Amino acid sequence: MNVKIALLGCGTVGTQVARLLAEQNEVLSARAGAKLDLIGIAVNNIDAPRDPAIDRSLLTTDTAGLIAKADIVIELIGGIEPPRTLVQQAIAAGASVVTGNKALLASYGPEIYDAAKAADVDVYYEAAVAGAVPVVYGMRESLAGDRVTAIQGILNGTTNYILDEMTTKGLDYAEVLATAQELGYAEADPTADVDGLDAAAKIAILASLAFNTRVHLDDVAVEGIRSISAADIKAATDAGYVIKLIATANQRDGGVELRVNPALVPVSHPLASVSGSYNAVVIEGESAGRLMFYGRGAGGAPTASAVLSDLVAAAAKKVSGGRAPHELVLGEVPFIKPQDFVSRYHIRLAVPDQVGVLSEITETFANFGVSISAVIQTAAPSAGQAFLTVTTHLARQADLEATAEQLANIDGCEVVRILRVEED
Repeated sequence: MNVKIALLGCGTVGTQVARLLAEQNEVLSARAGAKLDLIGIAVNNIDAPRDPAIDRSLLTTDTAGLIAKADIVIELIGGIEPPRTLVQQAIAAGASVVTGNKALLASYGPEIYDAAKAADVDVYYEAAVAGAVPVVYGMRESLAGDRVTAIQGILNGTTNYILDEMTTKGLDYAEVLATAQELGYAEADPTADVDGLDAAAKIAILASLAFNTRVHLDDVAVEGIRSISAADIKAATDAGYVIKLIATANQRDGGVELRVNPALVPVSHPLASVSGSYNAVVIEGESAGRLMFYGRGAGGAPTASAVLSDLVAAAAKKVSGGRAPHELVLGEVPFIKPQDFVSRYHIRLAVPDQVGVLSEITETFANFGVSISAVIQTAAPSAGQAFLTVTTHLARQADLEATAEQLANIDGCEVVRILRVEED
């Protein structure tokens, strides 16, 4: 028996999938229980330059015709359209789907899962979250017997590379971003990465799995890293922290808190040591406790590894029958509004270096019910001025924002930066 495979897209990841499928076909086919036959690769331009590993006889611009002949469709185009339409076409034709498209799933996952269930086919998407790191499999299958209460992760390799370079080399954001673009770690338009949208799509997918509900990209509060400066990095380092872009899905009384934001992470935290373009996800289970998934979160070969793992699983189901784990929705879960998020905070203030200022500042915090954990004063470049770094206990975001607004009204006081502080 042959399992016919259509590959949509031949970019960095698609090229590696085609190469590895050809080079390792015997082993992959044995694992699937059937010959894996790549019957075509859909592209926009057949004559475009390609890696020598690509068999040009497989290239076609007839995407619909290719889909109609396939048992499994691998979608690696990216973006919303045409992938949304093509995936629906594949499902309607009775093909199972393997995709790495987090934006598509975070925005239109429910309609795709419903269509797949109705057509009795499978949708696999390990490559959509954290590249080669098997966190989707872990959530869908390994932790099926547990109740997940929280997820924290570094889910974007580009931003982690940028922040890591700023931390280890003392460079500014713009300088590191330019280098990341030269090295291919960042796109020419880095918006999705540096503004946190890529990580938000991924945490939406993981939260859907963790809490058995439907989470949309718009349910995630998002803040990126564009405003992080070398001074912020130094202040964090001096206080015993590193700054990371953290994606959080936290279940607590009142609902689920979903956010992506730069945060101060204690050096003792397992995410603090994640360097370069690596990804890591920490999952808290009621029975299993804390688990950590770590590995390369981007790049052609690592992501292709996840795609091929899904391909083998999808093909094995085609051969032996049965269904992959499907979307489980046990009801709607309320999402906590950002103003009700609870966190510790790190606030840096530039203040006049004079008697009475500190008492006025601490009184302002007290007036809004924000408890102070620590205050550190350091010299400022300008004479007659000082920097104050205030770390709070747990506080509501609305109360912290009201405090910051009042602090800005104190003569000579400037709120330089506010960052969340993650717990150990």
